[in-house]
Amino acid sequence: MLIYKIFRAAEWQALEAAGETEGAPVDLADGFIHFSTATQAAETAAKHFAGAEGLILAAVEADALGDALKWEVSRGGADFPHLYRKLALSDVAWHAPLPLVDGAHVFPEAME
Repeated sequence: MLIYKIFRAAEWQALEAAGETEGAPVDLADGFIHFSTATQAAETAAKHFAGAEGLILAAVEADALGDALKWEVSRGGADFPHLYRKLALSDVAWHAPLPLVDGAHVFPEAME
């Protein structure tokens, strides 16, 4: 199963340059890296990235993250994937731009 992380452009560039990341400021504050499932990603984008341009969507294979990935209750009582270690660039299965069109982010058809 793929899970998804939305990056601002500078955060993605930092991951590419360093080869790993501890996440965005919110991730650092919470002590884990926030991910969403395919069905949660659009709501995550609308809630936390409204109007933001230049975003990158990264897909990561959940099983490959091992025991560092925990499913925990979050928004609306739903289980969300949280990563309790650095995310390595090598963990990313694929990434794609997340364009803003008419005020909404357009997700790739490749999401499962």
